[in-house]
Amino acid sequence: MLPEAHKRLDDFRQQGRVQAGSLIISVFGDAVLPRGSRIWLGSLIRLLEPLDLNERLVRTSVFRLAKEEWLRTEPVGRRTDYLLTPSGQRRFEEASRHIYASSAPLWDRRWRLIVTVGELTHKEREALRRALFWQGFGTLGGDCFVHPSADLSAAFDALLAEGLADLLGRLKPLLAADAQFANAASDVDMVNGAWNLEHLAGMYDGFVACYQPVLDALRSEAGGEVDDETAFLLRVLLIHDYRRLLLRDPELPDVLLPTDWPGQKARLLCKELYRRLLAPSERHLDSHLQLATGEIPPASSLIHERFREDDPLGDGRS
Repeated sequence: MLPEAHKRLDDFRQQGRVQAGSLIISVFGDAVLPRGSRIWLGSLIRLLEPLDLNERLVRTSVFRLAKEEWLRTEPVGRRTDYLLTPSGQRRFEEASRHIYASSAPLWDRRWRLIVTVGELTHKEREALRRALFWQGFGTLGGDCFVHPSADLSAAFDALLAEGLADLLGRLKPLLAADAQFANAASDVDMVNGAWNLEHLAGMYDGFVACYQPVLDALRSEAGGEVDDETAFLLRVLLIHDYRRLLLRDPELPDVLLPTDWPGQKARLLCKELYRRLLAPSERHLDSHLQLATGEIPPASSLIHERFREDDPLGDGRS
């Protein structure tokens, strides 16, 4: 029994409204992708039932994800498997590179800019801003989008995927490396002008406050052990909450962040807690994640590469 773990689960169950589709995306990316990217719908329903997600809600949510081309169906007799589409799998794999990274990216001291060079309607500008926001870009004025390390080609590919191909001819990508962007004062001004880091820091502080008691209890010999099902459910919520934070984080290099930036503490906390939950949660999946044929697909060995680095737990201990 681990009271801190059950408190986190109870807090989730008592939420007034749950975005089940977003949670299911997290489950697919973290648990289903390493096991062949497919799962029987009935198995998914049973895995999520302890979080008080009822069958109707799960069915409605996966139908919507299929309509949005995240998932596709494959009937097997009277049962149905749900699989990631190729585009869904690419999106998950891209997200995984950010979620399970061990450290923030290094900076080559050059800024990536996307400047509008033609007239955009308000609707077009807002669609562009929203699409580039999810790629980590901040805004300078209404005509310039900026990031210190984004891949400009990947950013334009993402705009294509979002159906914004008509805008590409009115956008100019630039790489700024001159003295104007090379001094510390202007770098700080650039960051403060393009992003609201204070709001993001508050979100990271909330994440740490939510999961630090669970990690502290697991570190303590007197804290007790967590059962396999609880470990799986905690892992789902941990990655789900962390993924939602990263969607809003431009992932700026450490040199551009405040010295007390809480994102680093959140990353180390997530890494250690995830690794402590991994073995028991995988045992739960070994027993409960089924295909429509009744088979239980084994996990890829790559699951154990997540959050790896030289320091085994990332908290200074060996």
